[in-house]
Amino acid sequence: MTNTFPAPLPLPPPSAAVDLGGRTALVTGGGGGIGRACALALRQAGAAVHVVDRDGAAAEAVAEAVGGEAHVVDLADGGAIDLLPSAVDILVNNAGLQHVAPLAEFPPERFELIQKVMVTAPFLLMRRVVPHMYAQGWGRIVNISSVHGLRASAYKSAYVAAKHALEGLSKVAAIEGAPHGVTSNCVSPGYVRTPLVEGQVRDQAAAHGISEGDVLSDVMLARSPVKRLLESEEVAAAALWLCGPHAGCLTGASLPLDGGWTAG
Repeated sequence: MTNTFPAPLPLPPPSAAVDLGGRTALVTGGGGGIGRACALALRQAGAAVHVVDRDGAAAEAVAEAVGGEAHVVDLADGGAIDLLPSAVDILVNNAGLQHVAPLAEFPPERFELIQKVMVTAPFLLMRRVVPHMYAQGWGRIVNISSVHGLRASAYKSAYVAAKHALEGLSKVAAIEGAPHGVTSNCVSPGYVRTPLVEGQVRDQAAAHGISEGDVLSDVMLARSPVKRLLESEEVAAAALWLCGPHAGCLTGASLPLDGGWTAG
């Protein structure tokens, strides 16, 4: 009987490092935090990196560190996205912002801005780069989502709505990209040690009259069995792994780096 199964793909041993030599990556929000860590990890794996950020000085600093190219872009401006490179093999949608307020007091213009940066911009970027990915038969879309793409918290209507939308968009990109060798996945961390989160800790400590340590353990990490902040490098390592050869059949998924938050 003739074997109709295709020959298996040649894969390196599981311990082999991810080799992205000859690949080009674009990272949004690349000037700091998770985006900076992703840019560094991708470059260390051999990729050329485009660093996109609204903060020109931060983008330039990271681009210099990775020997890449900086692009100073406000992702709320859809037209500006058309000026970014389209010959991209790896897209990391990371840029984001936060606003905390009850629904009845949430500024509509702030809600709209968050959707533009965290949903519309990733859509426009995917739309821009997938023709190149499809043409070469390989591509990786990594969306830095959040545990709030899987769970909700009070007072974060815009952020939760945007991250849930990003998770859905990622799944559509996965289904459409599968015949072309393009994967699309989310990395969904809990609270990460970034300037944004550190600022939230200070603000909540002042508001509640408690220590910053108590804010972490009793407020932010109350639903997480693992009582510590993630480091940006941990999120970047997961993003890099999704670009490796052993992740070729992992698509349309969400990796919850949440300390067990979603297990309960």
